[in-house]
Amino acid sequence: MQLPDTATIDETAALAQTLPASVAEGSGPLVVDASALRRFDTSAIALLLQARRLAQAAGHSFQVVGAPAKLAQLAQLYGVEELLSLASPGTPATG
Repeated sequence: MQLPDTATIDETAALAQTLPASVAEGSGPLVVDASALRRFDTSAIALLLQARRLAQAAGHSFQVVGAPAKLAQLAQLYGVEELLSLASPGTPATG
């Protein structure tokens, strides 16, 4: 799943509606590519947590790749960086 360049509260509700289909599309891990993110707020963290919950409920692992440093900092601030399995830009997906 590729995130767009903007994931603020105005966009994340629509993005959240696409999550079940993204989880159902694959049989392997749900990998969320956050490398395009330029504008985001705390709702992006909520979206990623929801994606993780859906993936785990479907028996899939979950990983975020290409996370901008500010997204990782925000996740750390909220204490969820480990839950989100954040990988910095340039880090290959695993699983």
